[in-house]
Amino acid sequence: MYNIKDIKAREILDSRWNPTIEVDMNIDDNIWSSMVPSWASTGIHEALELRDLDKSRYLWKWVLKAINNINTTIKDAIVWKSFSDIYEFDKFLIDFDWTKNKSNLWANSILWCSMAFVSSAAKSKNKEIFEYLKADNNYWFPVPLMNIINGWEHANNSLDFQEFMIVPMWANSMKESVRIWAEIFHNLKSILEKKWFETTVWDEWGFAPNLSSSKEAIETIIEAINIAGYNTDDVKISMDVAASEFYEDWIYNLKWEWKKLNNIEIIKYYEELVENYPIFSIEDPLDEDDFEWWAIMQQKLGDKIKIVWDDLFVTNIERISLGIEKNLANAILIKLNQIWTVSETLEAIKLWAKHNMISIISHRSWETEDTFIADLCVALNTWYIKTGSLSRSERICKYNRLMKIEEMIK
Repeated sequence: MYNIKDIKAREILDSRWNPTIEVDMNIDDNIWSSMVPSWASTGIHEALELRDLDKSRYLWKWVLKAINNINTTIKDAIVWKSFSDIYEFDKFLIDFDWTKNKSNLWANSILWCSMAFVSSAAKSKNKEIFEYLKADNNYWFPVPLMNIINGWEHANNSLDFQEFMIVPMWANSMKESVRIWAEIFHNLKSILEKKWFETTVWDEWGFAPNLSSSKEAIETIIEAINIAGYNTDDVKISMDVAASEFYEDWIYNLKWEWKKLNNIEIIKYYEELVENYPIFSIEDPLDEDDFEWWAIMQQKLGDKIKIVWDDLFVTNIERISLGIEKNLANAILIKLNQIWTVSETLEAIKLWAKHNMISIISHRSWETEDTFIADLCVALNTWYIKTGSLSRSERICKYNRLMKIEEMIK
């Protein structure tokens, strides 16, 4: 049993200079801290985050109400109680909240406590987090989807798609994946500078040049791959389209490409990209509730690429089950703070794996230096991880943690 002796929350800042929360939890005199990120783009079915919405501090975004929830209501409910594992602890908080979307205690309050419980419980057993969560001693490391160019909600530029990533498919280790990525990233910067494009970086710290189209972005990345000494068999390209962000009145408005496409036309557009470029995956290519056309896209492209669902499922067991039933997906993005407990996230990954589907553990846009998702990825043998670019420490720390774990288990 794990005996909770104390819990304390405080206000810190995330990577976009907005408030978030750090939580210390004392389990059997072992104290560990957890930090939870936020996001720029959001699925409408995600659990609810509590922000104070008072313009007197941090431009409406402060989180003192969530901190107070933890330091009073949740603390009074859990301190001096004992729990056998994370499942029992999370169930207690979920039942205590009792709402479907966690709007009583609010989801950000719950997840900070859930992560802090796992971290402190691992410390109490003198284990790393990945060891504590791991069910066996069989390890394989994820292939990283590495951000390199940003657009739309993640940048102030002329690209409609939100993210362009590279995927080092056949690297022998995490260390080699990071090296390949760094070499391509440096070469991309040189290419952009020679063409007089800006090399500023944005939300997830990829470059944000004013390229003319998604095709030009892909072609520029391929140029960087080749100059770095690799080819597109070694390194593929992934895209996060975030189509819900530019979908309105049954039309996908690619305003920077002067295209207004219906469902048939945008799927044909994706087919053209897959036919002509080394595309590994496309994330959120359609509106999150357009089930009929997700199924059609899966039929047309599911045997050629990974069609990654994020906003459609939002790491929610009920929606994942629906997606499996309707055959809507062959890959899913897993984000802890979409459903807001560790145990529910574990169950979502297990359900997806049971049906031989691919899981990708993901960061959020507004991140912290917490490396919990790196341990989670290793513990669950997930195939892929997506955690941003090479430009800022809140992203790099996840890759550094993975390289350290790789060294620890060899």
